[in-house]
Amino acid sequence: MGPRGNRLLPILLALVAAACPAPWSVAGDERAVAEVSGAPEGVVWVAQLSDLHFSVHHPERAYDFRRYVGPALAMVNPDLVFITGDLTEGKSKDLLTMKQNEVEWMEYSSTMKDVIESSKLPRKKFYDLRGNHDSFGVPVSGGDYDFYEKYSINANLRRQGRVQSITLENNGRKHLFVGFDSTMEIGLRGPTNLFGHPTDKQLIELDQSLSQWDTDFNKAPVAKITVGHFPMSFSALTESGKNIKDVFLKHSLAAYLCGHLHTRFGKNLKRYYHRATQEPSLYEHYYQSNMHQGYAIPSAEENCSEAAAPVEEFWEWEIGDWKRSRSMRILAIDDGFVSFTDIDFRLGSKSVIILATFPLDSRFMQRTSAPRDFKCHAMGASTFDTVRALVFSRHEIVTVSAKIYDSRPGNLEVVFDSEMKRVSANDSRGDMYLIPWNWRAFADPSPDRYWLQIEAMDITGDISVSQLRPFSVNGLFAEVNWTWKEFFVMGIQWASVYHPALQCVLALIFTLLLVPRASVVLLKDQQSVYTYLRADGGQYTSLKYLLGGFIWLFVELSRMVLVWSLLLVYIIYLLVFPWFSGHPVTEDSSLASMTFRGWALKSGTKTFHAGTPDVMVIVLPHLCFVVLPMIAILAAMAAERIAFREHYLSQSGKKKDDPHQKSRREVGRDSLWSGRWIRKILIAFCLVVLWKHWKLCRALMKAFAMDPLLHSPVLFYFIPALMAFAVYRTSSV
Repeated sequence: MGPRGNRLLPILLALVAAACPAPWSVAGDERAVAEVSGAPEGVVWVAQLSDLHFSVHHPERAYDFRRYVGPALAMVNPDLVFITGDLTEGKSKDLLTMKQNEVEWMEYSSTMKDVIESSKLPRKKFYDLRGNHDSFGVPVSGGDYDFYEKYSINANLRRQGRVQSITLENNGRKHLFVGFDSTMEIGLRGPTNLFGHPTDKQLIELDQSLSQWDTDFNKAPVAKITVGHFPMSFSALTESGKNIKDVFLKHSLAAYLCGHLHTRFGKNLKRYYHRATQEPSLYEHYYQSNMHQGYAIPSAEENCSEAAAPVEEFWEWEIGDWKRSRSMRILAIDDGFVSFTDIDFRLGSKSVIILATFPLDSRFMQRTSAPRDFKCHAMGASTFDTVRALVFSRHEIVTVSAKIYDSRPGNLEVVFDSEMKRVSANDSRGDMYLIPWNWRAFADPSPDRYWLQIEAMDITGDISVSQLRPFSVNGLFAEVNWTWKEFFVMGIQWASVYHPALQCVLALIFTLLLVPRASVVLLKDQQSVYTYLRADGGQYTSLKYLLGGFIWLFVELSRMVLVWSLLLVYIIYLLVFPWFSGHPVTEDSSLASMTFRGWALKSGTKTFHAGTPDVMVIVLPHLCFVVLPMIAILAAMAAERIAFREHYLSQSGKKKDDPHQKSRREVGRDSLWSGRWIRKILIAFCLVVLWKHWKLCRALMKAFAMDPLLHSPVLFYFIPALMAFAVYRTSSV
């Protein structure tokens, strides 16, 4: 071929590629676009389910999924269906052994086939992502133990890679959905497989997928949604210390949809992220105290003639779970406004589903840019001029009405009640209802003064209502406080907290052991702390007993040199040597050892640590609920021995007679010591700690197929032996 042919060849190849139809999601073709048909103009909606946990021990989960989800999807007819991880349970009946079960995956595949058939949706609309339960004991992706690659919809449709994207286009507006899989590349068994582990490579791919329309010459508005399994609070940093949150902030996502945290922790598992203009304080790297932290009320002096400053923000919305809550979410994007409603199937199927798309819920859906939109009409006046709602029903809808309540009088008072009109559309998959309103009349500095509810009646006479929710046309946030459980799982950045928490616990342990011992060695002639505490108090008697008594406990422990030394040796052992050995992936794999840094795995001639910070679920509970209580109990037993000795000597007449008559307090103290009841209580506490330790050891044996005598004699047997020895040493006076 001549030079001219060489020049024409790339052009011919490009024309051939352009002539090929674009699939919904193909590796290497990030600009996969699907034109939305049969939907109201400018509106798309998707469904999300998560944490199905199909299990051979709980067949009712798959049964209910077939029974409710298929008909619901047929009624809603979404543009996409996302299943965000934990498709199967992967646990034994006692919940201690965690590995893949092919029977569960076969049940999942069969169930999804039935749901797709009953919903009458194309298979290509379904995206199922991997969760941590789906990677338990999977040494390599695509291997014999990776049943996700054999039975999942994504794998069967040959969707390659850990980042996949699809763009829905309606009336010129683009809606970009990007799903990503951040599970471990080497799937450890639970419980040391709890966090998402994004890599630098994955963040680059994610950034590229989210940027695919940024250079579009048409500059059509793009709403960006990401879906994954792990919330931000349970996502680790990459190998270079990068955070997936920064990628989301860079692109100012509309929302991040995830699962992993079940509704047993609460229903407000939502969090707003905002890039502060000033450097965030140190504590913000570790926790966020409330849902809307970082949000500042915009200035009233904003100049609408100037271009709006770019705002880096996004919402994180955790859905809950199918496992216990039977939850499904419908999310809609209406002219750029993102709203959702969660459906609970625990009470049965739904014949009507209502989703108000405007105005937005001021608790969970507002954005920092909303106040400027309100003041400057950046979204266009027509966006604000109507109350809008999507209504899905099995039967014909007769009437739909919008009701607005004013909460200022102290109770809800109806101030707006009007019938909505259906937007006419040919072959509409969902009915959009709207009603014009004077939105300026509802502008108020309080973000939760006005509340919206949509009411629909079908041809059978059944009346259904949407969830009552506050709104603010001003674009202000309504404050929502987390419960302590919601804060525990959503507010704390556990990947960042692990090492500081570990250092604090170790510092406390070494302080309790070394400082009292140093005082005993340096102050050999010091007065007995117990004798000092027995003296009649001065003006700070209560404080003296509180602080002095605490110091006395650990001083007396340090005087039991052998027990104290063994404790110190055990703590050093936990820092220097492996805690135990076991099979972290599969039983037929080689043994590996676990330290507080993670599992030491080999790749060729190199050794690396996997499962950090996931091992915190073993390390921190052992230190906080076994080691620390053991130290405190042994210190109390040592102090009790000295106190009883003093009491015994005083009662036996081996000390000088006390010339004054005993006080009532001294009489009560004598009755307390006479039977060594405090020692008996401390022994009962020892049994509680041993029970906690036994539960941990049993769980490790089951989880990692280990023999305690061969693979972890120190961790398993040292604490019971030391406590038994301490009980023996403190038995005599």
